[in-house]
Amino acid sequence: MRDHFMMELLTYLKKKDLDTYEHSIRVGRMAESIAFYFGFNEAKTNHLVKGCYLHDIGKIGIPQNILSKSTGLDPDEWETMKKHPSLGAEMLQAYASVDQEIIDIITYHHERLNGEGYPYGLVGEQIPELARWCSIIDSFDCMLSDRPYRKRLSLQEAQNELLLQSDKQFDKYMVNMLLNLPDIALNMY
Repeated sequence: MRDHFMMELLTYLKKKDLDTYEHSIRVGRMAESIAFYFGFNEAKTNHLVKGCYLHDIGKIGIPQNILSKSTGLDPDEWETMKKHPSLGAEMLQAYASVDQEIIDIITYHHERLNGEGYPYGLVGEQIPELARWCSIIDSFDCMLSDRPYRKRLSLQEAQNELLLQSDKQFDKYMVNMLLNLPDIALNMY
């Protein structure tokens, strides 16, 4: 995938919803740190980083009133929101320059190890490795960011929550790797 194509998509996302755009930038930057500190090869780094920057690109297709709602979503709104991974994947499948690994990150970043995620309810290693990474990074950033419906957690609280959800929502090995990153890698928080 050409980087200018990714930037065009992110610019469009920024126009649609600034909070989602800023979240996507932080998730992408955290992916860069993880890939660097753990020595991922070039292809794996490229896929993880681009997939993380674009993980929420499907929110372009979600109505603005749902994206900007300051209270919890009702069941119908939640069902609409849960479509964003599939919408994003469909959007990018039309482009031959987008690798399947990136589409997989976008599709599966809300899957959970215990099968309680969406859109397919995949379990454990059925979830591609890079999507499992994105899931952890995405959730970690959400915990560390103010949301319209709740205040951010402290870094320690977010780390504790990741540990609590290890082997339930998240891959325990990956959580431990993330929590062992040097503080400099978490400097965006």
